[in-house]
Amino acid sequence: MRTSEYKIQAGEYAAVVTARAGALRELRHRGRDLIVPFPAGGPIPDFRGIIAAPWPNRIPDGRYTFDSVDYEVPVNEPERACALHGFAFGTAWTLESRDESSVELSCTLEPTPGYPFRLHLTARYRLSAEGLLSRVTAANTGVDAAPFGVCPHPYLLAGPAPLDEWTLQIPAGSFLEVTPDRLLPVATRSVVGHALDFRTPRTIGATEIDHAFTAVAFDAGGRAQLTVRDPGGTGVGMAWDRSCPWLQVHTADKQPPSPNRLGLAVEPMTCPPDAFNSGEDLVRLEPGATHEAAWSIFAA
Repeated sequence: MRTSEYKIQAGEYAAVVTARAGALRELRHRGRDLIVPFPAGGPIPDFRGIIAAPWPNRIPDGRYTFDSVDYEVPVNEPERACALHGFAFGTAWTLESRDESSVELSCTLEPTPGYPFRLHLTARYRLSAEGLLSRVTAANTGVDAAPFGVCPHPYLLAGPAPLDEWTLQIPAGSFLEVTPDRLLPVATRSVVGHALDFRTPRTIGATEIDHAFTAVAFDAGGRAQLTVRDPGGTGVGMAWDRSCPWLQVHTADKQPPSPNRLGLAVEPMTCPPDAFNSGEDLVRLEPGATHEAAWSIFAA
């Protein structure tokens, strides 16, 4: 059975949002893909376009402690023994409103033994002449404070050339060093003198990136922007606000027979990997409280 999906359009932009995972399935500008799409119906490959909540990135072994209580959530990355990207992506989201250029979906995360909190999530996608603006609101509708984090998971497409030929700019002064086997946090390092320093635009080349960045440079209006450009002249950008002080970037490196480096995953995050244990930038959502995060994608 095919999952419901919603097409929206404004000016030269068009998008498709699916009820499954509240995911962005397609985003096009003048007919050109700005993100790696996925087929209608069936599974969503590599978490493309999902809303990752109530945590972004990973929790090692699915275990964490919150308010002195130990919890365990299911591991869904068995090769690294981690719980990835929350569980909102496994939920069918409900249509709340829709018009020609926007759609709003919602879902409720009911309490489970590993996450005994109740959250109501709303995702609004709106197209304009400036691109696609996405906004996710989380409301704690339960009786206890809840740990929370969120991020989007699009794979950006600069153009038809191979990813190695794209030019990338990342507005971040530090990155999170991780273990090579499980990608678990080690320490925050400066990008100065490192292969991950993309503060000045340069070609990606053979650099493999699967890291969280921070010390993000926000402008006076509280906005940061990443851009990636194809040598043929096309490009795509992503912007976000101060609700996301972290940014995961991944060059989508895969082993055969999987398609390798097919797009650039760009994920503005409210907190770093394993924040449910470290507590760093973790949102503590009190009963009745709400949290909002926003980001946009546009042709550059």
